[in-house]
Amino acid sequence: MPADPAATASQQPGAGPEFGKAIRKRRKALGKTLEVVAQETQLTIGFLSQVERGVSSPSLSSFMRIASALQTTMEDLLSMPEPFCEFSPRDGRSTYRLGDAGKLYEKLGPGFHGALNYPSIIHRVPGHVSERMCHEGEAFLYLLEGQLEYHLGDQVYLMGPGDSIHHDTRTLHFSKVLGDQESVELWVSSRPPRATISGRSAAQKKGPGRSAKQQGGS
Repeated sequence: MPADPAATASQQPGAGPEFGKAIRKRRKALGKTLEVVAQETQLTIGFLSQVERGVSSPSLSSFMRIASALQTTMEDLLSMPEPFCEFSPRDGRSTYRLGDAGKLYEKLGPGFHGALNYPSIIHRVPGHVSERMCHEGEAFLYLLEGQLEYHLGDQVYLMGPGDSIHHDTRTLHFSKVLGDQESVELWVSSRPPRATISGRSAAQKKGPGRSAKQQGGS
């Protein structure tokens, strides 16, 4: 019987010590001090030290800042000890969290050198509100279960199972899980090594589709 991702998550509450070791190893390979990385990421030295020791887990935006400062990708830093195989069985996937207890990431494959897209399934609890993100790259989301209120620039989309959205991630975006059911989201995204995170959109683009206003929402 396939493994329950939620059960797996209880065994992997965060990115873990190995994740922190990967960050420390990369930082030292570049000859950077914690102080330099703190300045480049606008994070505190104490927090970065806790991340490296596996005591704390960064949020998605903080993780992207760290990867950018270390001139690498999040996917490389998250590389887990698993044999490479193009096929990924449902009960053999790795799961992890990034700072947020209400959000579980399920890796859909180990990836390979030169890969441009990174697929994953994300499980989120009812009421969960994601970080406001704005960075280089693109993202595709196909909603498998649950209901979402997806904000993209000045547009708001109400999403149900079977709905999808594909957009330039330089446009400010975030979402909220509606109702009392968890959301299960299939994501395919690209995240360049030098990703830039901002609280404001670098490009206010309006994509086609049904907005919340068009559907009668507020």
